[in-house]
Amino acid sequence: MAIKLIATNKEAYRNYEILEKLECGIELKGSEVKSCRSGHAHVKESFARLENNEIFLYNSYISPYQEASYLNVESNRVRRLLLHKSQIRKFASHIILRGHALIPLSMYFNEKGTVKIELALCKGKKLYDRREDIKRKESDLHLRKTLIGRLKQK
Repeated sequence: MAIKLIATNKEAYRNYEILEKLECGIELKGSEVKSCRSGHAHVKESFARLENNEIFLYNSYISPYQEASYLNVESNRVRRLLLHKSQIRKFASHIILRGHALIPLSMYFNEKGTVKIELALCKGKKLYDRREDIKRKESDLHLRKTLIGRLKQK
């Protein structure tokens, strides 16, 4: 079974400088997993926060599963991320001392069929950093177009 992508956070690559990535599990209810299987989840504006030596995911949206009736849970509830204590301690030192953020990049089903989140330790980009990225991408695009134009002329 291949990896099935549920949701991505493309804005994280634009607004943050990604320092380190880590795969972690997420604590979900049964109806939430079924809703994820149908692709009704978003991690676009979500973030993770350290509380009481545990990491929780905020603002992630998993729509209620239609057939679950009374077993449905709140769609924007806080969800616990499943990490080892050593990983939590490592991230805690970066968050507390350096002021970095934990941002989810993607949510997916792994080979075993469990929901995983790719969590990134990020540093916020300044406005001028974002402008430099845009300039670099535009110049690369222009260079590619000119090279393709030269190849077509031959």
